[in-house]
Amino acid sequence: MSETSSARLLAVAAGLAVAVLAAPAAAAATPAGTATSGIWAGYQAGGPPGSFTSVSASWVQPAVTCGAQDTYASFWVGLDGSGPLEQTGTEADCFNGQPVYRAWWEVLPAAETPYSVTVQPGDHLTGSVVDNGDGTFTMTVADSTQNWTQSTVQQGSAGSQDSTAEVIAEAPQLGGQRASLSNFGTVNFTGATANGAPLGSYSPLEVVLGDGDGGAVLAQPGPISAGDFAVTWENGG
Repeated sequence: MSETSSARLLAVAAGLAVAVLAAPAAAAATPAGTATSGIWAGYQAGGPPGSFTSVSASWVQPAVTCGAQDTYASFWVGLDGSGPLEQTGTEADCFNGQPVYRAWWEVLPAAETPYSVTVQPGDHLTGSVVDNGDGTFTMTVADSTQNWTQSTVQQGSAGSQDSTAEVIAEAPQLGGQRASLSNFGTVNFTGATANGAPLGSYSPLEVVLGDGDGGAVLAQPGPISAGDFAVTWENGG
């Protein structure tokens, strides 16, 4: 999906720039705040450069309900999302009324690269991104239901600073516009960590996916407990 990622950086910067620089706390039960993004829903831990060198989470691949309209949704983990971005995850799209599921990795500004594997609704998946300390990043997705693991080592985005770690459900962009969000119901993220510690311990920013035109919420994160939270579809936009 060569165009889904080309405008993510601008949208994220516009939606989150006011809040991502909060330093991580040693432990916290509540988010540092809430921000609205044009394409993201989930949680983002933020701090000064060098704060985060790994991120991981597990999720169950949601089934999507398809209609006549083509729709898109991604579920992923990543580093540096408010600037450069190294990420990996899965997709749940609708084309011509039929669901399409797949796994992929991406380093901005390049487009997503799909893995040649099978992904089905109900699959138990784990994704991780690790900064190797030499300018490269290892991105891994494992499907314990289908019994496969895919991993790639790639040069990081120019300007990578390791200042944020993300676990996100996303409405990708097509041709510079946010695509309609697939009706994925609810995706449950579990065991989310940054630097091996529960994501919730960093007082992460709660990110709500909103429709900038009408103000409607398209996807809403639930409360985060340690490394567990859900994101629920509200509207296709």
